Amino acid sequence: MKGRYLILWATMGFVAFLLGPSPALAASAPQLGAAESFALLGGSAVTCTDSIVTGDVGVYPGTAITQSNCTIDGTVHPADAVAQQAHDDFLAAYNAIANNTVNPVLYPCTGTLDTAYTDRTLTLAPGVYCNTADVTFTRTTLTLDGQGDPNAVWIFKIGTLGTGALTGTNFSVVMVGGEETCNNNVFWWTAEAATLTDSFFLGDILAGAAITATRGSLDGQALAKAAVTVTGTDVSVCGSTRPQGRIKVTGGGQIPVPNPNSNGRATFGFNAKGNEDGTASGHFNYLNHLTGLHVNGSVDNAVVIARNPDGSPKTVRFSGTCGTSPACAFSVTVEDHGEPGRSDQFGVTVTGGLSETRSQRVISNGNIQFHD
Repeated sequence: MKGRYLILWATMGFVAFLLGPSPALAASAPQLGAAESFALLGGSAVTCTDSIVTGDVGVYPGTAITQSNCTIDGTVHPADAVAQQAHDDFLAAYNAIANNTVNPVLYPCTGTLDTAYTDRTLTLAPGVYCNTADVTFTRTTLTLDGQGDPNAVWIFKIGTLGTGALTGTNFSVVMVGGEETCNNNVFWWTAEAATLTDSFFLGDILAGAAITATRGSLDGQALAKAAVTVTGTDVSVCGSTRPQGRIKVTGGGQIPVPNPNSNGRATFGFNAKGNEDGTASGHFNYLNHLTGLHVNGSVDNAVVIARNPDGSPKTVRFSGTCGTSPACAFSVTVEDHGEPGRSDQFGVTVTGGLSETRSQRVISNGNIQFHD
C-alpha cells in the first residue's frame, strides 16, 4: 500500500517551469484509500489489450472488464464490494483536489501550466500546477526535481474551470536520478479525459472522464469516472510493482536530426547495465553533427519501462550525468526490435548546461541489443 501522508513543499505565489521553489506551503497529499492497490479502475468499463498490468483491476458501477492478450498481476474486481469502495474513495480524492472553494483551500495552485508544450524539455520543482482548460504535451520530457526531499509532492490540475483534458504524445515524465519506478507522490487531476500515446508516464491519473493509454508505460494508476482503455501499455501501481530485474543494453548508430525526416545526423554509442538493487553502470556518448553538441557521460540508472505481452523487455530507459564542463544530465530511451537492427529506436533528452531533445526514432547504420 502507498503511504499517502506526505508533505507537499510548494512555492509562494505563481511560479514558472524551471524555477526552484522556496518551501512555504505545507499540505497533505490526496489519500486514495481502498483505491491505492488499483492499477486500473473505471466507472463504466475497463479494456486491456496487448498489455501487462501489475496491480488490481476493477470497475464500478459498470461491470465490463475486457481482456485480450492482457496479463494482470493482481486481483480483478468486476463491480464487487471492493471495487465499489475503491470507486468511492477515488471520488473522494478527486473531489478533494477539485474543490477550490472551501476555506482553507485544500490544493491552491502555486504554478501555472501552459496550454501546449511541443519539443520541450522542462524541469519542475514540487508544487500544485494548474491550467483552467486543456493541456497538451507533444515530444516533451518533463523532469520532476524533488531537490533532495524524499516526501516531495507534485499535483497537476487540468481544467480547473470545469472543462479540460490531458493529452500526451511522445511525452516522458521522469524523476531526477531516474527513480521513476514505484513513485507515489505525483498526481494528475483532469476535469475530463486523459489520453496518452507513445508516452512513458509517471504518476496517478484521476480523470473526470475516460483514460486511454496506447503504447508506452504508466508507472502509477489510471482511475477514471468513465472507461479506462490500455493498449500495448505496461502499467505498474506502486506497492505491487513487478520487479524490473537486471537489464543490460548495448548499442550504437545514427539518428536523423533535428526531426525524424531530416537529413542531419547524430551518432551515438552506449552500454548500460542495471541491477536488482537499483544501481547501474555504463557509459553514453552522443554527438549531434548538425549543431556540434557532444554528450559524454556515465550511466547511473537503467530500467525496463515497457514490456512486450510475453514479458520480454520492449523499452529501456537509462540515464546519468555528463561531467562538469558544462554539467548536464541525460535520459535515453531505446527499443530493440531484433536483428539486424533496422527497426531499432533511440531517443534522448539532455538537460542542464547542455540542452537537446530528440523523440524516439528509428536508427540507421547500427544496432541496439537487450541482454535481459
